[in-house]
Amino acid sequence: MSATSHSVALITGASSGIGAVYADRLAHRGRDLLLVARDATRLEALASRLRAETGRKVEVLPADLARPDDLARIERRLRDDAAIGMLVNNAGMAVGGTVAGADAGRLADLVQLNVVAASRLAVAAAQAFADRRHGTLVNIASVLALTPEGFNGVYNATKSFVLTLTQSLQAELAGTGLRIQAVLPGATRTEIWGRAGIDDATLPAEMVMGVDEMVDAALAGLDSGEAVTIPSLPDAADWQRFEAARLALAPNLSRNHAAARYLRQEPAA
Repeated sequence: MSATSHSVALITGASSGIGAVYADRLAHRGRDLLLVARDATRLEALASRLRAETGRKVEVLPADLARPDDLARIERRLRDDAAIGMLVNNAGMAVGGTVAGADAGRLADLVQLNVVAASRLAVAAAQAFADRRHGTLVNIASVLALTPEGFNGVYNATKSFVLTLTQSLQAELAGTGLRIQAVLPGATRTEIWGRAGIDDATLPAEMVMGVDEMVDAALAGLDSGEAVTIPSLPDAADWQRFEAARLALAPNLSRNHAAARYLRQEPAA
């Protein structure tokens, strides 16, 4: 099933940034769209432009995924609407600064959106697509899933959750006809920085990718069948070696005896 097939794509966080560019690219590839975000005005402006440019059907679904009722409504749509064949699970937020200096309420909001909402939608899509024997799930994570020492530790942990969930679903649903991709962008020029209280102009220019280029790379990775796409990584073999090293640990991660280095030894005289 190609990325240009005409089933409907549901995109969360679609009013700006990564989500809006996915909407543009997928509509131009021939997808009808369901656009989800809090800002109904911006959603409708995007939808109107894409309808005019592409002739595709574009439905606007204003929703705040941090609100249980809104989240449940989008979940139901994913499960019940057989026309939906793709989820771009993109909605998220960031919190700048250190964990020790962060507001606990903001961190709870971060987990609610980046973990609870993202996982519920991913699971709803995976279950619905598995029943239909086709579908594409794209989970937007971050390279910070691989670098816990940088940025805000709770944000990084939420993106590690998204990566782990995606890889688990890939293993569980292998052979079912589903395509499941994790996208790990590096720093990308979107509004998320300002909302987190960070001026992206203070970041080294060589570290920040334009959002159009990032999404185009992610879609190229999807087209080529990548399970994990890191748009800025020059050599895909680096990721393959990383995964091979992780998998090499597996036989020794759970055994019936402690490793020899932990066995009690008599103290030196």
